[in-house]
Amino acid sequence: MPLQLDRTSVVPLHRQLTQQLRQAILDGRLPAGARLPSTRSLAAELGISRNVALAAFDDLFADGYVVGQHGSGTYVAHDLPVLPRPAMPTPSGAPRWLRPTAPPALTFEPLRPGVIEFRLGKPAVQSVPPDVWRKIWADIGSHPPPADYGAPSGDPELRAAIAGYLGRARGVACGPDDIVVTSGAIQSLDLLARAILLPGDVAAFEEPGYPVSRHVLLGRGARILPVPVDDDGVQVDALPSGSDAPYVVYVTPSHQYPLGGRLPIPRRMALLEWAAANDALIVEDDYDSEFRFDAPPLPALAGLDTSGRVAYIGTFSKVLSPALRLGYLVAPPPLRERVVRLKHLTDFHTPWPVQRALASFIQGGHLERHIRRMRREYAEKRAALRATLAPVEPLARLIGLEAGLHAFLELREEIDARDIARETLARNVAVSTLDGYYHAMSPRNGILLGYGGLELAEIVSGAAVLVDVIQRKAR
Repeated sequence: MPLQLDRTSVVPLHRQLTQQLRQAILDGRLPAGARLPSTRSLAAELGISRNVALAAFDDLFADGYVVGQHGSGTYVAHDLPVLPRPAMPTPSGAPRWLRPTAPPALTFEPLRPGVIEFRLGKPAVQSVPPDVWRKIWADIGSHPPPADYGAPSGDPELRAAIAGYLGRARGVACGPDDIVVTSGAIQSLDLLARAILLPGDVAAFEEPGYPVSRHVLLGRGARILPVPVDDDGVQVDALPSGSDAPYVVYVTPSHQYPLGGRLPIPRRMALLEWAAANDALIVEDDYDSEFRFDAPPLPALAGLDTSGRVAYIGTFSKVLSPALRLGYLVAPPPLRERVVRLKHLTDFHTPWPVQRALASFIQGGHLERHIRRMRREYAEKRAALRATLAPVEPLARLIGLEAGLHAFLELREEIDARDIARETLARNVAVSTLDGYYHAMSPRNGILLGYGGLELAEIVSGAAVLVDVIQRKAR
């Protein structure tokens, strides 16, 4: 905390120091319970004698602003009146530099306590094995951190672990040097967009699709070409060819976000052929690929690619926790080199401790064991959702359950999804419609149901409310 003493003032130095420390306590810069520096270190920092610091502390003790703890130091007292902290200065009017270029708010507003929230993209974080997690972090904490910055492409141990995992789990043949570790899927896409797109370039995007990813491309100045999606995923035959072909197409083939379809092999091959014929890049966001039910695994586009036309994005947010902020990108060599340079300019590299912890987690076989365990847990939740929603089958159709942690309940035309969402929220159940997922087309009428982060009892209770509301609307 900066303290300024005026040696030309008629006010003694110890009085100046007392006043400034008292003001810092009252306005909250030194909160209750905060430890003050020792008089010796404070005197050295301010270039004053220790007697001046001692005199200031004596004044604060006498006025009850601080208390001493034997052998521990001096602390700000509790139960003191605290003045309102002054607000940050705000420019008057609309500043010239604050032009209307900010993206729309895409964050989740917190709901009132007690609401069952069928939120997409939220996993069961509490199921991560705590003993293993604690042991890994204890081991990392027993070693000093690196003395220098790490590689922008990521920790070599983690890149090797990810490469091995992708080969086993997704059929993607890659080595450690093909991988760039990022701070999540969105940073991966942002780096790609900065590497390949110029303002005005056309980017094809699933319609409906993930709003945050779409706004990343829009933020780069791309013109979005909406490509329709059906129950199986993106409709490849709707992509234009020749001079009208987009530079890039963004897809979520493992579990289309948000409708939940899995792109069949023939469409995957057609998409790869289209990209090769039109000199375009496919950005494959392998969202929710780890969790599939009652369906065989489908190879990633990156595993089928033979012409270097796929940039593959993955993340550990849904497998472990969104709070980790750790993802990865596999890209063709020339593109990868650009991405690494941009990653270095963005944040040098993803934090080393998190990278090393995840490397240990994968190397020890814990990641794949955790995924197998979570498949069983999510399968139970999925079955509970399907069974509880069964009574509305004549009025609605549940799709997107073959994979992932959410489903789409398509409603008959006469049952308005927005009305359903409003009425369920009034009964403490939060669901979302497709309104925010479309860029240009009219949204399909239905409800999105993310169940991964809910307990079984919450799924049953919340889905029962949804059934009741839908049935009442249909009468």
